[in-house]
Amino acid sequence: MTELALSAYFALYFYLIMVFTQWAVATFSKASQKDAVPGKIDSNLSHDSFVFRAHRTFQNTLENSVLFLGTVFFSFIIGYHSAVFAICMWVYVIARCIHMALYYVIATEKNPSPRSYFFLAGVGANMVMLVLLGLRLIAF
Repeated sequence: MTELALSAYFALYFYLIMVFTQWAVATFSKASQKDAVPGKIDSNLSHDSFVFRAHRTFQNTLENSVLFLGTVFFSFIIGYHSAVFAICMWVYVIARCIHMALYYVIATEKNPSPRSYFFLAGVGANMVMLVLLGLRLIAF
């Protein structure tokens, strides 16, 4: 296995650990609430509530996971490994981690909030990965 492929695999592994962590934080913060009901979050909660922010962090990651994981798995399936692609994977994962941390600590309804910039960095990295993948497919 090449170092490039290994780096990409580690980025994916780290991403999966992050998703698991977000699930655990969201689940246990909600479950610790008085009268918590499985599968339901209080509709009166907003950004001032950590339970809301933990839930939204996890949901936002899930909403963005399909595109990231689809792009990554597609590249793995066709055997496409490049330094730029691996770097983009790490940029995406790091941006999502910073987005998560900021969502946990900053209670704001303001848009854009500081987390928005890291959300956009992740989207940009994913867009570059899609372009690289498309160029690779054209080259076949």
